Amino acid sequence: MCTMLIGYARVSRDEQNLDLQTDALKNIGCEKIYFDKVSGIKSEKPQLNHLINFIRKEDTLVVWRLDRIGRTTVGLIQFVIKLNEKGIHFKSISENIDTSSASGKLIFQIFCVLAEHERNVLIERTQAGLKSARARGKNGGRPKGLSEKSKKIAPLVKASYNSKELPVEEIMRAFKIGSKTTFYKIIKS
Repeated sequence: MCTMLIGYARVSRDEQNLDLQTDALKNIGCEKIYFDKVSGIKSEKPQLNHLINFIRKEDTLVVWRLDRIGRTTVGLIQFVIKLNEKGIHFKSISENIDTSSASGKLIFQIFCVLAEHERNVLIERTQAGLKSARARGKNGGRPKGLSEKSKKIAPLVKASYNSKELPVEEIMRAFKIGSKTTFYKIIKS
């Protein structure tokens, strides 16, 4: 079976340049390179999705740096585990991680252990903070109701929605509403 090195590059904004990443990926021998110009925070990365549909068992997905795939350690680990389950290797040039080798797998497993420890410490801190707040008579969580921004735009959002001229997604984009949950809270207010 012929295996391929397949590169993925990402920048957050259109004005940023992909040359550094694509040059590094070409120099390491990537035969095909996919790239997105989208923020790392966004979960939808169209070209990464195309890459995942294209890549095959025993191929290696190569990135210039780990943060090109994901912003959080947990998200990155989940991504690489999914690749591993499909028999696809992962390589990061800058961090010198290559899951096709025993050493690369060890380094990645150390990342997993550290991420789990980080999660456990965060859970402990959160539980201790909530316990302390409850002891002082305070409840945690988000404040109920709409934010000030949502209250200000509510009449316009409702009017746009009631006109039935625009789809919900376009109204959300126009008013910079981040989720459908928030959108429908505004409509119901």
